[in-house]
Amino acid sequence: MRVRRRAVVSGRVQGVFFRDSCRRQALAEGVDGWVRNRRDGGVEACFEGEADAVERMVEWCRRGPSRALVTRVDVSDEAPEGERGFRVG
Repeated sequence: MRVRRRAVVSGRVQGVFFRDSCRRQALAEGVDGWVRNRRDGGVEACFEGEADAVERMVEWCRRGPSRALVTRVDVSDEAPEGERGFRVG
């Protein structure tokens, strides 16, 4: 079953290779979607794919890459949109 989840990540998450690391992890998990920086200093990502793989991506966001310091992750469910590939915005 294909699902879609949006994650808004707060903390020290810009300038620490969060987006590129997220892209590489998503590709390894076979998850589609996107990740981008937010004006408020956070990072926002949408993950679409098999439920287990999407959940692993959400859990990855709770840690991020080694230089990140994640303080909060807000997650919401959305209807799948048929994303293909994973892009960095």
